[in-house]
Amino acid sequence: MKRDDFHTLPPLVRYYLDYLTNLSKADLTILEYASDLRCFFAFIVEHEPALCAHCFPGVDYDAENLSWIDGKPAEDFFGAISVQIATEFLAYCRTERDNNPRTRARKTVSINRFFRWLVVSRHILESNPMEELTSPKIDKTLPKYLSLEECRSLLDAVEGDYRERDSCMLILFLNCGMRLSELCGINLPDIRLQEGTLRIRGKGSKERVVYLNHACIAAIGRYLRVRPQDSVQQKDRDALFISRNNRRINQRSVELMLEKYLKLAGLDGRGYSVHKLRHTAATLLYQNDVDVLQLKEILGHENLTTTEIYTHLASRQLREAVEKNPLAMEGVQPDTDG
Repeated sequence: MKRDDFHTLPPLVRYYLDYLTNLSKADLTILEYASDLRCFFAFIVEHEPALCAHCFPGVDYDAENLSWIDGKPAEDFFGAISVQIATEFLAYCRTERDNNPRTRARKTVSINRFFRWLVVSRHILESNPMEELTSPKIDKTLPKYLSLEECRSLLDAVEGDYRERDSCMLILFLNCGMRLSELCGINLPDIRLQEGTLRIRGKGSKERVVYLNHACIAAIGRYLRVRPQDSVQQKDRDALFISRNNRRINQRSVELMLEKYLKLAGLDGRGYSVHKLRHTAATLLYQNDVDVLQLKEILGHENLTTTEIYTHLASRQLREAVEKNPLAMEGVQPDTDG
């Protein structure tokens, strides 16, 4: 869902999204909430006609444009939505929309927080019925990442007219562990090459300073020598990374760039993505004695528990390393029972 489509949402949902915007929530988070809530209320319109008829008698219901869910009837409508309806919606998302547990868990959070807002901020409801909404269990998986040799192969594959730019982006990903949105949002004034620092705007517009190593400083320097100047569109003059159309490079272009070089390096088809480069940077740092508190600051994590996944990764690697000992199976007798 795009912001241009927000007018099709119930007004109270739009006010809620404005509330999240004022809290400086990330744009992607707000769009996800909008999409989840639109999907939920569209489900109710299609599957609970009696509820709609009771709250909006005589209205021509439209599941695509929900702006008619307005006024006092809308308050009655939200108040009549039970946790049972929300549970049926999550089951529908699993069976009919093929949503995985992580997506359904996100929808659970989106619904719960909207109804909590109706209680706490708008005082429309006396209590939040969605507090009892059960979130699906999510199996914890360790992050996929490139090995050191694969990183070198990827960097060696960079070629063509934009090699300085593309190489610089990959080097920043692999050394600084930044997010895709953070890289695309870098501006020239954010860079302090003499100081070896880079200011990054992360989730929720929170800023942090990243210290650049020699590889990053050299890569930025090489790119700045060939970066377009006068041809760049006025509104994007400060952008560090410029597309072939002389605009700030967008996230999809960066994803396509990575896909191109993964294929050239023979690394395509392994599930690697831009976000996996962030995992790669974090894993390489942790494997080389950067402690978890330092890693938390480098990655811009809000909670330490998010960073601690890399300690679990290290534990798994240690276990696998022990199993590679040539004596690992010495003296193990085959099971002959049964």
